Formats: sequence, structure tokens, C-alpha cells
Amino acid sequence: MAGKFDDMAGRLLLRFAVVLHRTVAGRDAAERLQGRRNRALRAAHRRGVPVEVLAARMRLTPSWIRQVLNGRKPPEVEEAA
Repeated sequence: MAGKFDDMAGRLLLRFAVVLHRTVAGRDAAERLQGRRNRALRAAHRRGVPVEVLAARMRLTPSWIRQVLNGRKPPEVEEAA
């Protein structure tokens, strides 16, 4: 019985790993996540959160945040504040 449970648990863990890999890894997934993050930043700014607070919480520079808010593509390498 233990062998059957181990096999079932192993297959379930494999499926979980595949789901994580497909949603987190890869260029397309990273672009989707960054797009969601950028939309959330814009929404927060529209609701009154200042650029300096956004930059501090995201640990990015205010100039990078302003680029995102203006709809421009941020630099390839993200700046750390």
C-alpha cells in the first residue's frame, strides 16, 4: 500500500512542478508577470500613491517607476534602489 501511495504522491508532485514551471519559468511567463506588476503600479498611482512610496516599496528607483507609469518599456536591467 505504501508503494502505491508513494507513486501517487510522486505523480501529484510532478504535476505541481509542471504547473509551476509553466507559470513562472520562461520568457512569456515573466513578461506576463511583469505586465501584471506594471498594471498594479499604475493602478496604485492613479489612486494616489506617490512615486517615491512606490519606488521605496518596490526597491526600485523613482525614475524606473516613472518610466513604467508613462507606459514606456523599462530598461533591460532593473535598477535597485
